[in-house]
Amino acid sequence: MKYLKKLYNWMLHWAETPYGPIALFLLAFAELSFFPIPPDALLIALVLGAKAKAFKFALNCTIGSVLGGIAGYLIGYFVWWSSPGEFSGLANFFFSYIPSFTHELFYDIKKMFDLYNFWIVFTAGFTPIPYKVFTIAAGAFDVNFVMFMLASIVSRGARFFLVATLLWKYGEPIKAFIDKYFDWLAIGFTVLLIGGFVVIKLIL
Repeated sequence: MKYLKKLYNWMLHWAETPYGPIALFLLAFAELSFFPIPPDALLIALVLGAKAKAFKFALNCTIGSVLGGIAGYLIGYFVWWSSPGEFSGLANFFFSYIPSFTHELFYDIKKMFDLYNFWIVFTAGFTPIPYKVFTIAAGAFDVNFVMFMLASIVSRGARFFLVATLLWKYGEPIKAFIDKYFDWLAIGFTVLLIGGFVVIKLIL
């Protein structure tokens, strides 16, 4: 919990610098492969600091996130396998350090792609279901790239523009709520993250 709080505060400090938009872009990009906290926190801080730029920040975040998704796809496509059916060292690193991401779940995700196609990518991009798992798996299983891109743009854009719209309309009370109840929200986010994997299993 303390680690998450420090990481959260580190993210927010960028909003007080001239490099906030650049940091938002880079964190949105990194979240799709390894960074543990979604960029929404920094997006919130930036929008509250400059409401007139709310939708510009949302677009910035969406572009970074979609490009991060492409990076995840390319990792899966080019680096995930050392040979047909054999996981690379990088793949085993992800299995070791992403909670609940197992070999079995990875192959279960392929079944989800086969069944739900666009909709599973959209759902993962819009909700707390761990999207990085799906971006990498999409590349590893050679999911149609155009479909993947379309679902990513729609889902990530809808998510970040929704956040920006709510902040543009309601403003400071949302940030005060987050600051006051961060520990509980962090617990809730962790539950949702783990719950995302549970949902994946229940769907199959």
